[in-house]
Amino acid sequence: MQVLNLLLLALFLLLGNIFLNAILLKQKGEWAAWISLGISLSLIVITVIILVIWDGVPLNCSWHWFSLGDWEVSTGIYFNNTAALMLSVLVLVVSCIHCFSLGYMRNKSFKSRYFAGLSLLTLSMAGIILSDNLIMIFVFCELVGFSSYVLISHDWKNKSANIASKKVFIVNRLGDLGFLIGIIGCYYQFGTVNLMDLANLDPALEKSTNLALLLACGFVGKSAQFPLQVWLPHATAGPTPVSALIHTVTTVAAGVYLIVRVFFLFPPEALQVILWSCVGMSVYASLVALVERDIKKILSYSTLAQLGIIGVALGLGFPGLALFYISCHAFFKALLFLASGSVIIACDQEQDIFRMGRLRKKMPLTTATFLVGLIGLCGVVFVSIHPSKGGILQASYLYDRTVFYFLLFSTFMTSVYMGRLFWIVFMGSANSEKASQACECSWIMRIPLVVLALFSIASGYSHWWPSSLSSVFGAELDQVQQEINSAQVTGIFLFLGIALWVFALVGTRYFYGLGVKEDKLEQKVGFLYRFLANKLWIDSIYQFYVDRIQQRIAHILNMLDLLLIGGFLVRGIAVISCLLGMGIRLIHSVNRNYYVYWVLLSMVLLAFFTLG
Repeated sequence: MQVLNLLLLALFLLLGNIFLNAILLKQKGEWAAWISLGISLSLIVITVIILVIWDGVPLNCSWHWFSLGDWEVSTGIYFNNTAALMLSVLVLVVSCIHCFSLGYMRNKSFKSRYFAGLSLLTLSMAGIILSDNLIMIFVFCELVGFSSYVLISHDWKNKSANIASKKVFIVNRLGDLGFLIGIIGCYYQFGTVNLMDLANLDPALEKSTNLALLLACGFVGKSAQFPLQVWLPHATAGPTPVSALIHTVTTVAAGVYLIVRVFFLFPPEALQVILWSCVGMSVYASLVALVERDIKKILSYSTLAQLGIIGVALGLGFPGLALFYISCHAFFKALLFLASGSVIIACDQEQDIFRMGRLRKKMPLTTATFLVGLIGLCGVVFVSIHPSKGGILQASYLYDRTVFYFLLFSTFMTSVYMGRLFWIVFMGSANSEKASQACECSWIMRIPLVVLALFSIASGYSHWWPSSLSSVFGAELDQVQQEINSAQVTGIFLFLGIALWVFALVGTRYFYGLGVKEDKLEQKVGFLYRFLANKLWIDSIYQFYVDRIQQRIAHILNMLDLLLIGGFLVRGIAVISCLLGMGIRLIHSVNRNYYVYWVLLSMVLLAFFTLG
């Protein structure tokens, strides 16, 4: 009961902070900011207490919500090792983002609304983590989509942010629609949507591939997998701390966590679909990131690539490895986004990497912490992050050699585009006046960079995690490493882990040089650059569909609405009613002439019926 009470306390603290900031502290943004930071830090304390007093036994508690006939809908909490892992990572990253936001939002308006949005997004993700049934997970998924929309469009004067927020909201609804149909199918087939009841079903019961793929639509939408990946790069139009939150522990992590929660419902055929879809996404995003100029969009496409690798772990049947990597990814990707936010502020809102340069002299701490995040993203061997990403690569080598080669290429390309970014932004000479005048941001923005750098270094060492958390991925990690040792290919992976990133970073150093102002890939291999810059024309296909098909269908429906509903049904009935009313009014008129006309009309009608 103590654990349950603490979990409820955490949820109610977030809920209370939302109402406090949105209603009572509208005009006191500074108060709202510090109160929000205090609550996020208190969530860390609550989570630590839970991990200390929790005995490791799964906790499931439900309450009646409402009834529809014989169907009862409940709400409740299902807390196990998986939930504990995700909740711990969530509160740590959210606290760092809140701290960074204090400096980021210092001179900006509507601070109370911004921090209320952060709390709403955190509450939504916490609800997904702790929900005990699919219906409540769906409800909180909708809240995640809504709160992402609110935060991305925070600066309502920014037209690109408004357009991006709409795109994020609409595309996520497509994935959620498939997920909702999957929930209905799950209840129709099994008679329940409770996670523990589903987990306790007869293992011999046949698993439906179609049902599993419908449930996976939630993963496709939230984790931005093909064909709904188009929203994630546009989400960077919002404030940088919001981008860090969406790309790490909330929206994109929600899809992965959803698959893990219902992994027992997925047959091998459905996992194969996820596997190859995510392989393609990892390669595609790694290539597109190579031609981006916007520092935040480079990191966004890198998130797509890493989500593809995480999806491969799911497709291979290793949900624990997927959770291990997404936990480590949350720390170093949040670090990279916040460090890029620090760079953008120092360069007076400049986001083009070719307008930066030589920032290592102006911003040494930001450069050092960004380098830590870069090492984590590249999965450098002998560094803590390597076991999580390396474990997935090793699993692919053992179970599907073709997938392994694709992931190896994606990992190499990660080092290439991150090396390109690092040499251009932090080395060489300043390429603009803004870059030459850059300086470190305030201390309140530097503290979370240091904290996230430390967690990025430490998180990959699985033996440093508490046993209640490491049990989620420990067995799978040990299994893969034992099989790799038995296959006697440890030396191969050691060589690849060193050669890939060294060759990529050194190669980009000599290919791009230092202090470049234009993309040399465009100058030297223009056709390849243009091909990748078009992003396989996926965005163009969506735009063509919206402009040429959906918009025309909307115009046709609008015309039918005006003619049939607005014209014939509404106005036509109104005219008939008006004429009928005028006729009835004439019957009761005191004018004798009208009575003569009615008598004559009645006689004509009577003669018509009597004479046939």
